[in-house]
Parts: sequence; C-alpha cells; structure tokens
Amino acid sequence: MTNLAAAAEYPASSSFLLRPDAVFDGKEMHTGWAVLVRGDKIEAAGPSTTIAVPNETRTITLAAETLIPGLIEGHSHLFLHPYNETSWNDQVTNESLSFRTAEATAHARATLLAGFTTVRDLGTEGAGYGDVGLKKAINQGIIPGPRMIAVTRAIVATGSYGPKLSTDLDLPQGGQEASGIDEIVRAAREQIGKGADWVKLYADYRWGAGEPSRPTFSLEELAAAVKAAHDAGRPVAAHATTAEGMRRAILAGVDTVEHGDEGTPEVFRLMKQHNVAFCPTVAATDAITQYRGWKKGTDPEPERIKQKQASMKAARAAGVKFAMGGDVGVFAHGDNAREMELLVHEYGFSALEVLRQATSGNAEIFHLTDRGNIRQGQLADLVAVAGDPTQDISAVRQVRLVVKDGVIYRQP
Repeated sequence: MTNLAAAAEYPASSSFLLRPDAVFDGKEMHTGWAVLVRGDKIEAAGPSTTIAVPNETRTITLAAETLIPGLIEGHSHLFLHPYNETSWNDQVTNESLSFRTAEATAHARATLLAGFTTVRDLGTEGAGYGDVGLKKAINQGIIPGPRMIAVTRAIVATGSYGPKLSTDLDLPQGGQEASGIDEIVRAAREQIGKGADWVKLYADYRWGAGEPSRPTFSLEELAAAVKAAHDAGRPVAAHATTAEGMRRAILAGVDTVEHGDEGTPEVFRLMKQHNVAFCPTVAATDAITQYRGWKKGTDPEPERIKQKQASMKAARAAGVKFAMGGDVGVFAHGDNAREMELLVHEYGFSALEVLRQATSGNAEIFHLTDRGNIRQGQLADLVAVAGDPTQDISAVRQVRLVVKDGVIYRQP
C-alpha cells in the first residue's frame, strides 16, 4: 500500500481521472462524481457524465471508497516523538539536532501516508529553525511529506518554559525567551524573518515543577506581538490552558487558541465574540494522562479528563469555531486520526462535523484558500479511504490512495 515510488511513475505533469464510490467535497457527500486531475490541480470535479476527459487519461477506479480532500492537521510537532518513548526534557536536551531532523523526516513521511497532506507545525521545541529546512526539503521533493505551516521556535516568557534542570545550568530552551514589549516584538519579527508562517505565543505556562499553569505575558506584551505578526501578514496561535491566559490572548487579537483546558463559559463566549478559533487537542490530553498511569476503560476518569470535557462542553455551547488538531508528536505521527476519533466518540461531535473541521474548516481558519475542498482549481491534494467517513470517522484510517500536488504517493 505504501508506494512512494509511484511519485516517479506518475509525475505531476500527467493527468488522471478518479472514480470513487462517493466524493466528500469538504462540505457535503456526493455520489456519481468523478475528479479529473491535471498537473498539480483539480481540473474538474462533479457528476462523471459532465466531465470532459482528455484522450489518454488514465482512470483509477476506487471501488467501495470515498474520495476526500487531503486532511489538514491543525496542531503538530514533527520534531517531537511520543513522550512515553523519551521525555520532552530528554528530547530537548539529549537528542542532537541532526538526530531530531532525521526523525522529523520519518514523521513527515508517516503523516503524508496517513492522508494528512498539510500540517500546521506549532514549534520545533528546541530544534531551532529546523522546520524551515524540513519544509524546504519537502517542497523541493527531496523527501516526502505534507505541506508545512511553520512557526519555528515559538515565543515564551523568560523563565517560564523548559527544560529546567539544575539552576547552575543555562540550558537552551524549548522556545525563544522574551520579556517586555520590545523583546517580544523583536522575537516575533526575527522568527518571521527566518521563515515563520505563523507566530506562536505562550500566554501561560508552569513557572515551576508541580505548579499549576499561570499567565506569563501581560495583555500589552501579547497585543504588541500580535500586531507585529499581523503587520507582517502572519496569523498568531496562542498556547493557553488557563481562563486568564485565554482571555488575554483573545483580547490581544490572536487567531487561534490551543488547548483551552480551563476555559469557562465566559471565556468561550468572548472567543466567539472575537471570532477566535479553538484547537482543543483532546488527543494530547488523552495520551499524556495515560502516560501518567491512567488505565483507560478500567480506572475512573481523572480530573484532567473531566476538566477537558467541561471546557469542550462550554466551547460547544458558546458556538466557537473548532480547528482539528491533536498535538501530534505527544503521540505518534501517522496516528493523527486519534483526535478525530476522540472528538466523535468521547466529545459528542458527529463524524461529518469533524471531517469538515479537518478539511474545509481548517483551510478556512488557516487562510488556505487553495485546498481543503474538492473543486476546480484547488490543489490536487486528495485521499481515498475505504468506507464512508461521514458515518464512521474511523474510516479515515483506511487510507487507500494519497495524492499531493497531483503526485500519487500511496495507491492500492
């Protein structure tokens, strides 16, 4: 099934016609449709009887399969691997940049073959600007991988992040430290100048081991960084788990809030009012809780899970816009569908809602006007899965075909 050699066999300059049982166009399901790909774009999509097929076009029949837009992962860390393999501290302090980059190339390949053709990669966590180089290698066809939205180092308040070992050691941090308006603006501009597509700010974090998260940057600091990023045409994501951290980030004008574990009804109403999207990363919460000893299905739900359920209920009641992203890297790359399944099976979303989030929804939130839908002129990023993912979200794990940029990376 995993045929990367197909990329050489079927270059992007060729054309082919896909005939699945059904097409999910990013919004709705259609039967009797076909999709014509020419080069790196979708040439036509619609009822098969209406598509003019050029001579010598190859036809690929996808029996009992649904064709969907390439999935968009909204919160990834390609330079991390699961914390039950190696702790975050040890990854940042003990794994070399060359080793982490080699791992990231494998993570990129696994992500693409799982049907995720775009990722918003929210920080290298100590690997500097490695994501800029990884993105370039993917774009140039040197290695297979998804399209990357890079944020580079992320920005943290001085003293608030990690790793923290001995106070005698001045260790490189998992993010770029800044304090005060001048420093945070400088950090944002520096990262943009080195290739950041988005800027990521940590609105809160744990100041010490065993402490709860608390706000880090002031509202004025956050607002200054957001303005600098927006002036440069870059959206802003905010790590925020506390209600106050979320409130400050929203009022500062960020585009998305990540995690939101302690979000309150009032905060989510504010998020809705300011049109800020919410990426809840329920899969990371699930994974970390299990790493810490929770035997899911046997033990009672811990407070962390109950808190997440309450915040998600409040967010849905407020009508906020959801981005689909699992914080993959905390758990294994290629297992991106874990977030989608949890949203359906444990957080009350329908399969159709989540599939929209992972395609046209994320495309809209991330300002990706050229993907996330199946229609004429969109990038030829397409995935075929066995079954109907609008009825059974786990069908997105049954990947049969992956096309990115009109190149077939996986086929039956």
